Amino acid sequence: MEMEKVTLEDVKEARETIKDIVLKTDILENVRLSEKTGARVWYKCENLQRTGSFKIRGACNKIAHLTEEEKSHGVIASSAGNHAQGVALGAKNVGIKATICMPSTAPVSKVAATKSYGAEVVLHGNVYDDAHAKAVEIQSKTGATFLEPFNDKEVIAGQGTIGLEIFEQLDGKVDTVLVPVGGGGIVAGIATALKGLNPDVKIIGVQTCNIPSMKVSFEAGEVKSAFNDVTIADGIAVKTPGDLTFDIISKKVDEIVTVTEEEIAEAILFMMENQKLVSEGAGAVSTAALLSGKYKPQKGENVVCVVSGGNVDINTLYRIMSVALKKQGRRLSIQVELADEPGALEKLVSIFAENGANVLSINQDKLAVGKHIKKQIVEATVETQSFEQIDRIKSDLIENGLEASYL
Repeated sequence: MEMEKVTLEDVKEARETIKDIVLKTDILENVRLSEKTGARVWYKCENLQRTGSFKIRGACNKIAHLTEEEKSHGVIASSAGNHAQGVALGAKNVGIKATICMPSTAPVSKVAATKSYGAEVVLHGNVYDDAHAKAVEIQSKTGATFLEPFNDKEVIAGQGTIGLEIFEQLDGKVDTVLVPVGGGGIVAGIATALKGLNPDVKIIGVQTCNIPSMKVSFEAGEVKSAFNDVTIADGIAVKTPGDLTFDIISKKVDEIVTVTEEEIAEAILFMMENQKLVSEGAGAVSTAALLSGKYKPQKGENVVCVVSGGNVDINTLYRIMSVALKKQGRRLSIQVELADEPGALEKLVSIFAENGANVLSINQDKLAVGKHIKKQIVEATVETQSFEQIDRIKSDLIENGLEASYL
């Protein structure tokens, strides 16, 4: 029989190693999701971890296993942002130099936080894989010790400590755990820990449809690359998973599902409104899997959603909220062609008012219609309560002979 590359004992040892550095994060029931699904749904809140993400666990466990020789050259890592902060803080704790390569698309907040822990940051490329290539190039010149973000035994063992905590916090009553998947470090670690404690626990990985690399690999039975488009879940934007993580996942993970960008946006909004938790895109995919029905739990099943991180850029969050609100019929953006005459705009605004919609912004451009000299274009965004209310507004516009396009 083949020796396991990462074992339950490795995870238990990691917990001892990092226990004075990381927080034992809360596990909270989401009553609304429990009611909606008929299961008991819990959130494992790694967004409340130090540095705002689970990544500090694996990074600190890895740094603790470095030799004095390796430490003397400093450390280098590539990251979309969360591993960066974990490595930066871990390196600061032991007093060694850290250089981090991040994709230029990394949220400003993650870049600033990484610098605040004393690391040097190099921005390169659009996705994690580009930053990784840059880090390898710098490492070959400087001789710094490379810290892999997911494809490493000590890193996986460190992330697996989340699984030990979940098991203890729920007194072993865990049926299913939904885990975000990018390179696969967190799901490989949690699966190793929980399957080691109880082989019947179901582990479901969740990816974004835009970068479904682990799902494609899982189904092909070998490591494959996949990239369809950019994603708001930057923490799991990994085109090619690790071979070590894939090896563990192919044996210990039960299923991998994917969720859309809109479903992730809706999940972030849901978590803010119903649990008062701020999650980044990657941390919300587990909730998105339940809300969208991509994973349908059994009645009474104990389901844990791992909220892997909360490091979301505020500007990104603003855009995400706009997408989610529109998808739920709570915001409407329209472009209307009006006659260029007194009272025309008032007619439009009164339609909104009569239907109880609140105007958020309105932009009137009398020069935008070209050959229609006596027409003007008005763009408006209004707050609404439902799709029924939006339908009433649409029919009132038609009744009043106003041509509108919906943005």
